[in-house]
Amino acid sequence: MTALEIKAILPFMVLAAAQVAIILGIALRRSHRLTFALAIGAVIAAVLAVLLGPAPSPHSLTPLLVVDGYAVFFIVLILLSGLFTFLISYGYLEARRENREEFYVLILTALLGSIVLVASTHLASFLLGLESLSVSLYALAAYARTSELSFEAGIKYLVLAAFSSAFLIFGMALTYAEVGSMEFTAIAAKAATPGMGPVFLAGMMLIIVGIGFKLAVVPFHMWIADVYEGAPAPVVGFIATVSKGAVSAVLLRYFMQVDAYGGNSLTLFFVCIAVASMFVGNLLALFQDNLKRLLAYSSIAHMGYLFVAFLASGGLRVTAVVFYLTAYFIVNLGAFGVVTILSGKERDADRLDDYLGLFFENPWIAGVLTVMLLSLAGIPLTAGFIGKFYVLAAGIDSVLWFPVICLIVTSAIGLFYYLRVLIVLFTPAPENAAAVKHTLSAGAFALALPVFLLVGLGVYPGPVLTMIINLAAR
Repeated sequence: MTALEIKAILPFMVLAAAQVAIILGIALRRSHRLTFALAIGAVIAAVLAVLLGPAPSPHSLTPLLVVDGYAVFFIVLILLSGLFTFLISYGYLEARRENREEFYVLILTALLGSIVLVASTHLASFLLGLESLSVSLYALAAYARTSELSFEAGIKYLVLAAFSSAFLIFGMALTYAEVGSMEFTAIAAKAATPGMGPVFLAGMMLIIVGIGFKLAVVPFHMWIADVYEGAPAPVVGFIATVSKGAVSAVLLRYFMQVDAYGGNSLTLFFVCIAVASMFVGNLLALFQDNLKRLLAYSSIAHMGYLFVAFLASGGLRVTAVVFYLTAYFIVNLGAFGVVTILSGKERDADRLDDYLGLFFENPWIAGVLTVMLLSLAGIPLTAGFIGKFYVLAAGIDSVLWFPVICLIVTSAIGLFYYLRVLIVLFTPAPENAAAVKHTLSAGAFALALPVFLLVGLGVYPGPVLTMIINLAAR
């Protein structure tokens, strides 16, 4: 390997070495504070290795991986999301009886799998990254061993994820049999041809089923509400952002190879998924009294919105998807960060009643959640509004009128349940109601970061948009 290739692969090596170091440290002496410091240091070192590495021109690391400007952007976004997860998890774990140190090892393993995903240009590296991420998430979902809901979430996620992986691998086998290559460029070239054979079409459908499960789009969404409700709050925030974001990033890398993507069976399949996800996600969220489940169904709808941009063509597609994913990362980390900070020793603060009159008890935390909900709803002066605007622009530019109309209608439906949560926050609790005591940890100060980023990107998105446009032009 050349010096440039070593610099390009250094973030992957840092995360892998950190896992080994932490495991050896746990074997010698358990210390939550030391493990936390090592994990934080490892992620910071990986971020620095990315930023101080070679220029973001494409550096191929074997035929499986490429570190280009697009990969660098998502690697940094994923690593910073992991860093935020560590910051809000320390106090959460301190209040619980579970072994705390292994939590950081699992998160680091998931981060490594995620950055392998976003740098993948080959189905083999895609599968390796996806399984490294997924296996870590199985354990993380069931990490609260004393909670029946957490154990149930882990089992459901394990069984259904294994089932979807079988579809994914079988689809890869059929695709390879037809194309003779597992590289994205070769598969995309085949998909762009007008006469796709039945074997190739079946293989692509099976791969979409596997990816659809990871993104929790309809009809592959059965697991998401139960896993979100049962898994520990910081884990849910991680699943909602890093897991979905990494899979979306690798899916976009594939779509970037396909310019003539329209008028075939795969297009119709994606349109059906997008429309169904927008309607089912928003309608199911209307009836939820559990904030975790509400955000779970809301995330289904947001994946439907994102698919509208995936289906678009031209430069706006990449701009819309990347900016929307950036806003989606920030808002979900902030929302589940609030749930994490407010959670007590016995259970997570996931019931809407837990937030009754929160503004009068803690205006700062209520304000943070308010900004997150406004961004999810796509209200102006937030990053969510800019992201949804670019998704609409990409859809209109590609004359995707039916999905665009569905996006507008379902966004209006979504305003209802976001407003419902806001009303709870600003409604004084009855005098005879049992007060919910919230013990705030130092991680509450970390919530200032997502608020600043959401409002900053909503008011002045220019620098980030320019960076994304430059990445798309490479």
